[in-house]
Formats: sequence, structure tokens, C-alpha cells
Amino acid sequence: MSDKYLDLVNSGLTKKIAGALGLPRPVRLRRQGEGGDPVPLAGTVVVLGEGAEADAVAQVLLQWDLDVRRSAPPTGQVHGIVLVLTGAHAPADVRATVLGAGRLLRSLAPHGRVVTVSRDPGPSEVAEAATQAGVEGFLRSLAKEMRGGATANGIVLGPDTGVGAPSFAAALHFLLSVRSAFVAGQFLTVTSDRGAAPADRTRPLAGRVAAVTGAARGIGASIARVLARDGAHVIGIDVPAAGEHLARVMNEIGGTALQLDITAAGAGAKIAGLARARHGRLDIMVHNAGVVRDKLLANMTSAQWDQVVAVNIEAPLRINDDLAKEADLAPEGLRIVSLASTSGIAGNRGQTNYAFTKAAAIGMTTAAAGGAAEAGGTINAVAPGFIETDMTASMPLLTRQVARRLNSLQQGGMPIDVAEAVAFFAAPDSGGINGQTLRVCGQNLVGR
Repeated sequence: MSDKYLDLVNSGLTKKIAGALGLPRPVRLRRQGEGGDPVPLAGTVVVLGEGAEADAVAQVLLQWDLDVRRSAPPTGQVHGIVLVLTGAHAPADVRATVLGAGRLLRSLAPHGRVVTVSRDPGPSEVAEAATQAGVEGFLRSLAKEMRGGATANGIVLGPDTGVGAPSFAAALHFLLSVRSAFVAGQFLTVTSDRGAAPADRTRPLAGRVAAVTGAARGIGASIARVLARDGAHVIGIDVPAAGEHLARVMNEIGGTALQLDITAAGAGAKIAGLARARHGRLDIMVHNAGVVRDKLLANMTSAQWDQVVAVNIEAPLRINDDLAKEADLAPEGLRIVSLASTSGIAGNRGQTNYAFTKAAAIGMTTAAAGGAAEAGGTINAVAPGFIETDMTASMPLLTRQVARRLNSLQQGGMPIDVAEAVAFFAAPDSGGINGQTLRVCGQNLVGR
């Protein structure tokens, strides 16, 4: 779906008129593309902060052939600013680092990145806990000050996790890259030292097998394409009525089509059986399939409630239980990624049924994290905001325009933005990130 307003304010005279009138002027975000060559990290990245962990973060960045500085360069633009605040024990400890970042912001290039690195202190002194919590408010506010497609996000290290953890490097790379284009004002928590760097960062999922529900169209098709781009063999799953579209997508990426009603008993066993027969393994399970049946609760029928609940949450719960019985099918642990929604975080008028299921998906993710870790895997969720799909294209024009502007990036996201987050959680070096829900919403101005 084309955003004509975005087109207008990025062209010639119209851009100047919008500026003179004080209208929103979102810029086109840089993205990698579903089948394109990787966009490498490049440019100057400044690491601010004192101590051994700040030095260690700089060493991580040097592995990616970046121009890494420990202070502001004398001239030129910077493409990334990393604030290492793990050593902050009292409010006064953050002052020099955050104000140093402020002095650098005017030099931040379009589509630049700011990343904070902080630590969950666990049981600690009250002042330290307050200080580290304060980083969250600082980062979320800073993200709303970004311009030119730039974003600000944060990484939180668990009490016993250091910057040498593979998942810290994975999160840092993701948040500095174009793959996080529509992620703003969010935090990723690294909970353990699990995970391993892929042999080939351009194809981190090589040799992996992924199953994606709702893969025939929209976000599901984009997820399938991005996972295939990153090297996975994809089993695309959708209802028989979508068979033609599903076959087209799977033929395009060399995947396998499975026509299946995921609400049927034994759906998970059928997915596992196909994966075992074709590939001998299943590494990634993406619960993307979803339906909406919007009505005010006063007008909602039992059928409208039941169908949304059956597809959006009861089916993923049953499939996860089925796959848990096939533990040998995931030799390195199963990576489960579920699609939640900002509607499940902030609510949405006329979507009590949908919001129930998407909040339930977040609850499932949190509750199942311990069991997933014991089995060597992970479970995480991605919560999209306004994404340009056929569904949002059917919204009334004014409603659609307002929804696009109600985030810090002042535009709708694209299906690939959701797909990139799913692929990030599925990658081998993200094994230390578990039980998380990542919003892909451009920092939608509702909820957190």
C-alpha cells in the first residue's frame, strides 16, 4: 500500500511547503529487502562511557570493520552512538555520558542509530535500581527526539550477563543495522550467555528449517521470504482456501507448502511429521496466522469471539504442546516466535477479542520461557503496530492517515520490518534472548 503523503513530503516543492506549514515530514526508511544483498554496517560509531565494559563494547564493534571512536570525531557525521551505562550506580553517574551523547546528536547522520547499554541490577541498592530504571525513561524520550529516520533503542544485560555474550553482539548488530528500521524506543534484554555466532552472518539460518503459519500473504509471506533469504528452508502453512497463493510464495523461495487448518486437532503433529519426513528437523516455529473479527463488545457474537480465539491463541498453544513431544526434532533447541500486536499492549476500540488473543500471546511467551530454555530453545514475540498490509489498506482514508503518523517515525511500517525481527529472534546468536516481546511499531504513541 503506497503512502502518498510520504511520497509528497519527500519530493521537491511539496517538501518545502510541508516544512513551512509545520506538517509532519517523515523520511523513507532504509531497509534491506526481502531478497536483496545484505546492507553492511558502515560509518563512524562513537562509544561513550567509562570502564572495562565500554572498552569491551568498542572491541565488539571493531570486529565489524567500523570506524570506532571513544570520543566525538573532530569533523564529519557519526552513524551510531552507543552509550554504555552498565556502571551507573547512582543518578549522578549517567550525567557525563548522556550529555556527551546530546552534544553528538547534531552530527548524527540520517538513519543513524543510538543504542544504550544498561544492566538489570537484580537485588541491589535502591539507588542503583532507580538509576538503571531511569535509563528506560531517558531512552524512550530520546527516541521521540530523533529525526531523519534515526532511531534510539536499548540493550539490557541480565545481572550475570556480560557484553561478551553472543546475544549481546547479536542485539547490538540488529539495532545498529537497517534491519531494525521500524524499531524505536524499545529494549532487548539479554538473559544468558547462550547462543553462538553464525558461521556466515549473511546467511545466519543456513541449514535451519522453519515453519511459518499464515504464509500465503502479507506479513506471513514476508517472514517466509526473509527466513529463506537468511538461509532457512521454509515450510509455509496456510488454509486450503489460500493454497494457490501459498504455492506461489513457496515456489518463489524454494520452500514447502502445507495446506492445513491450524485449529484442527493434531495440527502440530502434522507440521512435525512433514518436517521430519522432508528434512529430519524443525528449528524454528513462527506463529503468524491470525484473524480479526472487529466489533464493539456490545455487538459481538459468540462466533466472532470464538474464531479469533481459536486461530490466534488456542492453535499456537496446542501446536507448541505437540512440538514439545517431538524434542528430538530440534537438535539445537526450538526457536518459537509468535506474532502479538500493540493492540494487545494498549488495547484498541472494537478489538476486545483480538486484543485478548494478542495479550495472551505475550503472556504465553513470558510463561513458556523457562520451559523453552530447559529444552535448549527460546520463545519470543513480535508486536507490530501499524503495518502497510491489505488489511490496513481497507481502513477509512482519514483513520489510516492518522494511524500512520501516530508514531515517532510518522509512517506505517512494512511487512519486512516484522519479518526482520522474527529472523533476528530465530538466528543462532540470539539464544540468550528469551521470553521477550519486541514492539515493531516505530514507537507508536500508545502503551509503552
